Amino acid sequence: MRAHVTKKILSEGLGLLERVVPSRSSNPLLTSLKVEASTEGLTLSGTNLEIDLSCFVPAEVQDPQNLVVPAHLFAQIVRNLGGELVELELAGNELAVRAGGSDFKLQIGDFDAYPPLSFPTHADVSLDAAELARALGSVRYAASNEAFQAVFRGIKLEHRQESARVVASDGYRVALRDFPANGDGRNLIIPARSADELIRVLRDGEARFTYGEGLLSVTTERVRMNLKLLDGEFPDYERVIPKDIRLQVTLPATALKEAVSRVAVLADKNANNRVEFLVSEGKLRLAAEGDYGRAQDTLDVVQGGMEPAMSLAFNARHVLDALGPIEGEAELLFSGSTSPAIFRASGGGGYMAVMVTLRV
Repeated sequence: MRAHVTKKILSEGLGLLERVVPSRSSNPLLTSLKVEASTEGLTLSGTNLEIDLSCFVPAEVQDPQNLVVPAHLFAQIVRNLGGELVELELAGNELAVRAGGSDFKLQIGDFDAYPPLSFPTHADVSLDAAELARALGSVRYAASNEAFQAVFRGIKLEHRQESARVVASDGYRVALRDFPANGDGRNLIIPARSADELIRVLRDGEARFTYGEGLLSVTTERVRMNLKLLDGEFPDYERVIPKDIRLQVTLPATALKEAVSRVAVLADKNANNRVEFLVSEGKLRLAAEGDYGRAQDTLDVVQGGMEPAMSLAFNARHVLDALGPIEGEAELLFSGSTSPAIFRASGGGGYMAVMVTLRV
């Protein structure tokens, strides 16, 4: 087998596999990737038993053969090659990797011993890949990293009549985003770490979903992925979204991010990075205090609602996370100093963050 492929395209494909294939494993074969050659190109596949990933790389191939190579070593070699056109040649138990004046020879593994990976050929529903990636990326920050929090370590995907919604929560905040979608899809919970890899592979075009038992398969023009889903019931997050809004504030999201970042420098790290919000007479005053001093900043805002003034406190890190996906004007909706607050983009867009307040 001999193949010629551009370094850039091969490196991109290997970069996706590198994040999935473990660098160490009790089963050494799992640290390898499978290379299946055809006259159209190379299909690279790997697994960590939670995610199966397959990526197609266009190439000129003569005498196609299949092989298994050490994933991370192969990727490291390709990245460091000097030339822009990579030649791969299989001879016996060695794969030659050449470019420019470089010539590497890698020992290959036992192809037949590699765990079988299968991907569906049909789709149950299709979503816009870019919209799905944007939605998942908007709410990912709110998913928990704590092992004991079960379903909070995942992102819920809900299918509605003419839209879909992704939701993440760690028990202290909720982030959600609605986006256009058609088809009769299932509601499911994707592990947040698997969602990270899904975000990386989704580009333009369609993401075709196929449902299995505890499994979701996602297919795009170039990539196929199997994801193990989380079991369990996602909490009823809608009950924490405040309905009785008593004070509304609108201001540029960038200005608020910068002001919160400034005062948070002196926020007490042992007191939830506390930053106080005081809204009154068209002004938002931010204040923080810690062991080394105190800080405050004042911003002009457009204020509305039945309450003339309100004082609240938030975790500064949570505020910055919530503002991250918002561009342009941000809208802050308050129902009381001890009730959850809503942060969203003024004029809609489908994104919303709900945060609990700290005691004033």
